[in-house]
Amino acid sequence: MLIVGLGNPGREYEWTRHNLGFMLVDLLAQQTNTEVKRAECRALVGRAQIENQRIELVKPQTFMNLSGEAVACLLRKREGLSAARDLIVVTDDLALPFGSLRLRARGSSGGHNGLKSIIAEMRTDEFFRLRIGIAPEHPVNNTAGFVLEKFPASARASVEEVLERGAEALRTLLRDGIERTMSQYN
Repeated sequence: MLIVGLGNPGREYEWTRHNLGFMLVDLLAQQTNTEVKRAECRALVGRAQIENQRIELVKPQTFMNLSGEAVACLLRKREGLSAARDLIVVTDDLALPFGSLRLRARGSSGGHNGLKSIIAEMRTDEFFRLRIGIAPEHPVNNTAGFVLEKFPASARASVEEVLERGAEALRTLLRDGIERTMSQYN
């Protein structure tokens, strides 16, 4: 099983809205005493034990728009893994209110370039995805600028709370399956 957090590599992107996927993978790594540092397929990978399952935590280093290259490479190298059964992608979503979680077993990219890249490279939209809402209560004029902005310091506690809920949602998915998790977190 792969849990892939989407984001952009580099210190300048740390704590940006577009890096919530990386942040959630980092939290899972911290919770499981795992280092996500082995370079493979243009990604950083670490092995963890979560809910009695062997999980590989992944942070593609290709930048968001090319995330699919790293994900497809990793899946091809792991015999017996199937995207529909063994891939969970964690990403931000500007269409959802800040802090909301949306878990699905398949679906479109919703305009998200990271998901678009994964779907194109793997030629399927059948994989689990956990989308974390980042939409503010006001209209956004420059979406690219907004997603690449750092969260304000005043939002840090809220972001950490959302990440904790996201980590618990992923644990629930691994333990109880998609239907129960969707009914509990969506």
